[in-house]
Amino acid sequence: MTTIELFADVGCPFAHVSLKRLTAHRSAIGRDDVRFRVRAWPLEIVNGSPMDPEFIAEEIDEIRPQVAPDLFGGFTAAAFPESSMPALALEAAAYDLDALVGEQVSLELRDRLFERGENIADPAILQEIASAHGLRHDPNDLDAPKRDHAEGVERGVIGSPHFFTPAGSFFCPALNVGRDEAGHLVVTPDVEGFEAFLASCFS
Repeated sequence: MTTIELFADVGCPFAHVSLKRLTAHRSAIGRDDVRFRVRAWPLEIVNGSPMDPEFIAEEIDEIRPQVAPDLFGGFTAAAFPESSMPALALEAAAYDLDALVGEQVSLELRDRLFERGENIADPAILQEIASAHGLRHDPNDLDAPKRDHAEGVERGVIGSPHFFTPAGSFFCPALNVGRDEAGHLVVTPDVEGFEAFLASCFS
């Protein structure tokens, strides 16, 4: 079994795109021996303030037509969580139980937020996910994402998503992200970088 670690916020649209592309590629080549261990990189801690739903919506409005027309179909800024910490804590609890369950919960949280338009800070939604996967979850215990953040700082994480593979580390390997002269977000596929990243994951 090969485990690829990545640090990401559950509310990061770039991480959602990357994980969707990676898991689709894994399925296409039949490499179920490769698993993704998602660690918390809480952007509200990194930036010192909660993520702005309208800013995330603007990012998604740029990402969808440029690189991901098949994603974010159900996203709504109104349902964006005030804090991603409870969802990140549930994600960590799932990985503590089992690597496969952890990955399933990590992907489900993102799917509920970005594809179904659900508020993944809602205790009822978190409990529904926890119960479905047999998890005992304390919504008030946020220590795990804080520990992940501290470890990420020590390991040189620079943003969400930041991957660690046997061949090295990669920041947002599926996409080139920048801004044009007018300040608009410009997102393009990083074909060469993504191929190198895939080789390091699935060699």
